[in-house]
Amino acid sequence: MRVKPIELSESERDQLRRMIRKGSDWRERERAQTILMLSDGQTVVAIAEQQGVKPEAIRERRRKWWKNGMNSLPDQPRSGAPSKLTDAHRSQLKVWMDAEPLTCRALVSRLTVGSGVTISAGTLRNELKRMGYV
Repeated sequence: MRVKPIELSESERDQLRRMIRKGSDWRERERAQTILMLSDGQTVVAIAEQQGVKPEAIRERRRKWWKNGMNSLPDQPRSGAPSKLTDAHRSQLKVWMDAEPLTCRALVSRLTVGSGVTISAGTLRNELKRMGYV
């Protein structure tokens, strides 16, 4: 059984090429390349070998393209536990960080005593990175 090829308009091709050249996310660039290669008639197996992925990954990209078009290229939000910190906690952390240099353990201790929030030092480090602290 032959699968129907992906047909792209010229504007979609241009968008995909631009994404491949200037995109900041390597996954998005690779997915765009996959769609262009599929539209050029290359086989799933050949593309998988070229990109170093399993053929099923290429088939999945093709299915998502048919369903969502350009919206299928960026990463979708991932599931996971909600953050234990609220915006108020983040604001308080910022005040403490700007006032004096503190270790993660000291910040965790202050959060536990001041707000009753219990998080690990690793979780706090990740949150501080998201807030722009090093």
